[in-house]
Amino acid sequence: MCRMSFKKETPLANAAFWAARRGNLALLRLLLNSGRVDVDCRDSHGTTLLMVAAYSGHIDCVRELVLQGADINLQRESGTTALFFAAQQGHNDIVRFLFEFGASTECRTKDGGTALLAASQYGHMRVVETLLKHGANIHDQLYDGATALFLAAQGGYLDVIRLLLSSGAKVNQPRQDGTAPLWIAAQMGHSEVVRVMLLRGAERDAARNDGTTALLKAANKGYNDVIEELLKFSPTLGILKNGTSALHAAVLNGNIKTVALLLEAGADPALRNKTLDTDFLKRSIFLTKPSVKGKC
Repeated sequence: MCRMSFKKETPLANAAFWAARRGNLALLRLLLNSGRVDVDCRDSHGTTLLMVAAYSGHIDCVRELVLQGADINLQRESGTTALFFAAQQGHNDIVRFLFEFGASTECRTKDGGTALLAASQYGHMRVVETLLKHGANIHDQLYDGATALFLAAQGGYLDVIRLLLSSGAKVNQPRQDGTAPLWIAAQMGHSEVVRVMLLRGAERDAARNDGTTALLKAANKGYNDVIEELLKFSPTLGILKNGTSALHAAVLNGNIKTVALLLEAGADPALRNKTLDTDFLKRSIFLTKPSVKGKC
């Protein structure tokens, strides 16, 4: 989340920023009407009064600033705008108002962020809907390649994911490191997201640049509900080139229930991996065999 500084150049400007942050419309209006505070005054990071009011969710202050001539599309040093902050915080009323006065969806932050990406990352479905209706690009990406769908999948925001997919988001679009939305959802343990993505055409065995798949990552984490969804879609158990399997990942992390689930699904307990130590099979047997209770 972006951090905002409230360091000001003059006492009156300081008071105006305080009023915008706290939603004190009467004080803000008094200061602006005095002619001694510029409506587009900035702090040392380029933050404007409008950005502060939009971030804080004070629609009355936002309206006052815009009607007094505030520049809606000014960008902070980081590239963020009033629209970005409103979208990030889920203030849909402010987002809609800013669009009435010409807010742009094309402004980007230094890492490539847009209002749509911010709203998707924080699960603000209504804001995402409003942004798309006003021309936001469904294919926006951070500079590392993360899409709105990827960010929503990471957070497990199912309603946002459904909206993005129905609006044309690419379900298999990966980040630059090869991480696809399905992979990140599996890593985070979002089984319902995994199910929906598989139904919408996600490639179950698509691998990251390091070769790992969603199934292997879920086994590594011990997310059995995710594994069950992945196996419902396809019963096959993928194996990496070096012989690493989901079963290896589960054993190495001591996920006993996951080991049992994978063995039941047909995982081969005799599969060897040259990169693992020779005690692997012993540990596998130890984890999966029934416990024996001694006699009193």
